[in-house]
Amino acid sequence: MVTTTRLIHTPDIPANVTFRKHNVILTKYALDSKLASASLVWTMATVDSFQFLYREVSRSCSPYFETLALVGALYTTRRVIILLRDCCALLRVHFLPRMIPSKKLSQRFGDWAVVYGAAEPVARAYAEELARHGISIIFVTKDHTSVRDTAASLSQSYGVETVVILADFSSDPAASKSIEEATRGKDIGFLVNCVESSSSPPRSLIDTPEQALLEFVSKNVAAATLMTRLVLPGMLERSRGAVVNISSGACSRPLPGRVTLTASTGYLDHFSRALHLEYGGKGIFVQSLIPFQIASSEQQASSSSSSSSSSSSTPLLRQGWFVPKPEVYARHAISTLGVSNRTTGYWPHTLQYGLIRCIPEWIWVLGSRVLISSS
Repeated sequence: MVTTTRLIHTPDIPANVTFRKHNVILTKYALDSKLASASLVWTMATVDSFQFLYREVSRSCSPYFETLALVGALYTTRRVIILLRDCCALLRVHFLPRMIPSKKLSQRFGDWAVVYGAAEPVARAYAEELARHGISIIFVTKDHTSVRDTAASLSQSYGVETVVILADFSSDPAASKSIEEATRGKDIGFLVNCVESSSSPPRSLIDTPEQALLEFVSKNVAAATLMTRLVLPGMLERSRGAVVNISSGACSRPLPGRVTLTASTGYLDHFSRALHLEYGGKGIFVQSLIPFQIASSEQQASSSSSSSSSSSSTPLLRQGWFVPKPEVYARHAISTLGVSNRTTGYWPHTLQYGLIRCIPEWIWVLGSRVLISSS
């Protein structure tokens, strides 16, 4: 038996090619291993050392952090300067005049005062405080019953002269003549105009009767302006005098349902500031008083409601730190004469006014609507 051997020819494969393939595979595995180990190390470093990660991020964002820090420092410095300024103004207006003695009011401004709007408790208290300092009072009112007892009481208690003049600017065009005759020849040093606070509940403008609206605007806007026009020429001749317009803190923020009150107090406030700018350099001191809530006794409330054209009664406010008696408020307010041309007149009200200014207007209006709807 013959054995046949078949030879199969295979092409020659270079040995270096095989080794190269193995080297590429090995190199790839080595690189993957190194990347995996590096990733593991970085992850461990991140987990174990948060400060390292924070330091790296901070290094890349350091210019932005420095800018933000500078802006924050400037804003904080500005707020601190404003706070210090307000504190200094609070001491200068409300505390220093009460501690440092000054000249008598009659020597600084004059011997007589004209008071318009004395039906309001705060105006009567202000007139009484002037009488306490020896100032004679001329009351201008449309209803003498509201101030007749007050005038008699001031004459008996403080020995000053008091005059009551009936004048209704809304119905009598010649009302100004009686005021000119009563003030002729007198050293008028003070004019006090007081806004009539609304005792009716809040209501929209279209629900307000037309006659009541005209009377309110005439009494608080037109009459106060005409009174200033009548008294101011005599003050300019003597180059001294003080015009005090008592409005309300309602001028600081709008109040839903109090359109006429907010507008009239805002007018009187801006009228006072413009008047001070125009005549402040001629010896006339013009002051805008913007008090907030002031307490009322039952006697004051009843007299105020009887003199008011509205049939609703005036709500009584209990005395408190932020709600002073009219006498307390008037004593504080008169001490600011000649010191500040625009102030609340009472330092707790100044704190309250500062807090109100910090509240955005839309939050204030929303809160007012909620309070009105819940009442």
